Amino acid sequence: MTRQAQRKEHPLSMRLPDTDIAIIDRAARLRGRSRTDFVRDAAVRAAEDVLMETTPIRMSAEGFDAFMAAVSGPATPVPEMVELFRRVAPWETDAASTGS
Repeated sequence: MTRQAQRKEHPLSMRLPDTDIAIIDRAARLRGRSRTDFVRDAAVRAAEDVLMETTPIRMSAEGFDAFMAAVSGPATPVPEMVELFRRVAPWETDAASTGS
């Protein structure tokens, strides 16, 4: 007999002005999500961003030397990026400037 993992839920309550709720509901509808799912995902993403900004990166002295050598050396062109930057932007073409 398999046992399902019990879902642990912790309620979170917030008081928000109607304008904030309206914006959240509109965005959630555009994503096809419920308000709860939308707010939970946004809050978790924001929390992860903060943690990533403040979490120290640890490495060995040899690893640090290799990292510094890689970022201090000459840049290596990425062919796809070179090609992309050589393209004319759509708004810079003759068709865009003449409106046709």
